[in-house]
Amino acid sequence: MTSAPGLRRVSNELRTDRLLLRCPRAGDGGLVHEAVVETLEQLRAWPASLPWAMLEPSVAASETYCRESAAAFVKRTALVYLAFDASGSLVASTSLHAINWAVPKFEVGFWCRASHQCQGLATEAVTELVRYAFEDLGASRIEAFTDEENAASRAVCQSVGMQLEGVMRSERITPTGVLRNTCIYAAVRGGA
Repeated sequence: MTSAPGLRRVSNELRTDRLLLRCPRAGDGGLVHEAVVETLEQLRAWPASLPWAMLEPSVAASETYCRESAAAFVKRTALVYLAFDASGSLVASTSLHAINWAVPKFEVGFWCRASHQCQGLATEAVTELVRYAFEDLGASRIEAFTDEENAASRAVCQSVGMQLEGVMRSERITPTGVLRNTCIYAAVRGGA
């Protein structure tokens, strides 16, 4: 692999049995906005982990997010994938961010649209992204940080083979001043 992150070969699309994962592009803002608004109550349950969900959603903000994500993808500073089902509905989003290409290691993030939760779609998307990171991007480590009380996110981490490495106590704070514990999950090359 080349040492310049922007020159690394990264696939714009990944496929699973039920999903197409692709990099956001200009014009996706309306789709993202619709999915975020539908899921806002669930996303806002974790204000310390998902501070962006506390902002007022708008099509313009979602469009800006999509364009900035596309630019970050080109620079290889963050790799966001929107997940679409066979009908073309946006059902989830997953990403590799906090990238350290020298190791290489990645932090994985994800959320699933409210109307498509409890169908294994987030797990399917994250499984594919973790597989891709290890097999094609040469990852040595992939980590995830979830609120200790976010059982659904913790279940996804465990389902994709990540292990709980520890709990950081009082590590984050909500906008109302409540301290939250954060779980560190990780998977490493070779399972060591």
